Amino acid sequence: MKVLLDACVLYPTVMREVLLGVAAEGLFEPLWSPRILEEWARAAAKLGPGQEALARGEIAAVEARWPQASVHPKAGDEARLWLPDPNDVHVLAAAIAGSADLLLTLNTSDFPRHTLAEEGVTREVPDLFLRDLFGQSPDAVAKVARAVQAEAERLSGEPWPIRRLMKKARLPRLGKALEG
Repeated sequence: MKVLLDACVLYPTVMREVLLGVAAEGLFEPLWSPRILEEWARAAAKLGPGQEALARGEIAAVEARWPQASVHPKAGDEARLWLPDPNDVHVLAAAIAGSADLLLTLNTSDFPRHTLAEEGVTREVPDLFLRDLFGQSPDAVAKVARAVQAEAERLSGEPWPIRRLMKKARLPRLGKALEG
């Protein structure tokens, strides 16, 4: 399954690490566009000095890991598409260019289901997507989540119960499933 990742699911870190970890386990094929990656870098820049450079390093690493993931929307698609927020048209155009089955975003109101359906794309929020993947492949998803948890604990120097960490990362249903 091909899944286009919107910038809002690539940044914040924990959500991105879980999603890309699950992709690395072979549960889906990630897609993005250069513009989506640029939005990630710009969002990181707002956190302070050095954060954009750190994000650009992480972006280089994901591009090296998934060189086939970068898709380039066709200008004609961008011109013909309409979404409530014109700044999101490039995201749908990238999903079309990459033949994505699914568009993963937190901005559900900006991507009406009927508009996406006309293009053969569905949308989902990361929490439900990951919870469903957990239902299909619990060992793989749990392995990734535990690795992300261990890294969060290493970096913070404090314990992070899995449910609390996932809730903070806007993945509460996944956290509940992992805890159960």
